[in-house]
Amino acid sequence: MIYLDNAATSWPKPESVYQAMDTFMRQGVGNPGRSAHKLSIASGRVINDTREKVAQLLGVDNPQRIVFTKNATEALNLVIKGILRPGDHVITSSMEHNSVMRPLRAMERKGIELTVVGCSAEGTLDPADIERSLRGNTRLILLTHASNIVGTILPVAEVADITRRHGVLLCVDAAQTAGALPVDVGAMNVDLLAFSGHKSLFGPQGTGGLFIGEGVESSLEPLEEGGTGSRSEHEYQPDFLPDKYESGTSNTVGLAGLGAGVQEVLNIGISRVRRKEQKLTQLLIDGLASIPDVIVYGSKAAAKRVAVVSCNLRGVAPSDIALHLEEEHNIMCRAGLQCAPIAHKTIGNFPEGTVRLSPGYFTTEKQIRSTVDALERIAHEAEKGKLEHH
Repeated sequence: MIYLDNAATSWPKPESVYQAMDTFMRQGVGNPGRSAHKLSIASGRVINDTREKVAQLLGVDNPQRIVFTKNATEALNLVIKGILRPGDHVITSSMEHNSVMRPLRAMERKGIELTVVGCSAEGTLDPADIERSLRGNTRLILLTHASNIVGTILPVAEVADITRRHGVLLCVDAAQTAGALPVDVGAMNVDLLAFSGHKSLFGPQGTGGLFIGEGVESSLEPLEEGGTGSRSEHEYQPDFLPDKYESGTSNTVGLAGLGAGVQEVLNIGISRVRRKEQKLTQLLIDGLASIPDVIVYGSKAAAKRVAVVSCNLRGVAPSDIALHLEEEHNIMCRAGLQCAPIAHKTIGNFPEGTVRLSPGYFTTEKQIRSTVDALERIAHEAEKGKLEHH
């Protein structure tokens, strides 16, 4: 099997991830922070160790500023619903995932003002368009770091310069970049950064988190309140990090796996991950571009994108292509709108969407060549009218 759906969730995971989760479930299942016995203490240590590893990877000086959530979507909802109030203005881009657009549209109904800055057909963003959209009541700018449709890397650092000058908060959706690109919140000057644990950080599903910059927590309300294991004598939510945003029993077994996954990324080195994925992406783009009637979306330079490649075959539905890839060639990919309809409108293929091929660090060059060959055969069959429609 060739797995090219790493933008949705990475697979396979490193062996250490499986082992960490198995060891935790067999030897250390205590409720972290809730008891004084050794199993509870060990569970708390697992979470703290993972927090420290994530902080190291993201360039965060204080690990307590990493708050764990069940995914990037929850982290983004925390930001959007915790910061914005009726009358506030927020700016985003036309390449966003529904994890950004849906909560923003929900808040729009409650009285916030929303500006969606248009991107190019390649998915690129001009920072000047962000600056021109600023208003006196602009509270937040929320941008994806890299598109989950065409992989385009947005100019987050340049936008951060704008937000700093104007006193506006900047939140970055790093679901597609944490673990795949160098991410340093200090160098990037971002106030908030949401990340997914189950993609390029090699962790299990049900893990993710949010970096919260210094002082931002004073205006960021939690999504929920409840037991934290701290200040139990009070009926009010603690106001310190990370407890303010981590109510209820944690997904400790998942965080054990995430810690092992992040350690693998640290051991390999982000630069090495980036070099390999960039090479695979360029090989895929070049191979697809050589097939007649195949359309490749986004920049043709892998250096400008993460390992996410969307394509289509003229005259054939993306769903049919994906089905043929799986049934005839055992290649797993994702067809359709990939939870980002506004991005597909931007690049011009809504409502059909695309065939998305997303290699990962464990993908091989041979698998990429086999995928290109498979698509070449599908294109040839379509040209001859021999492609069966399912």
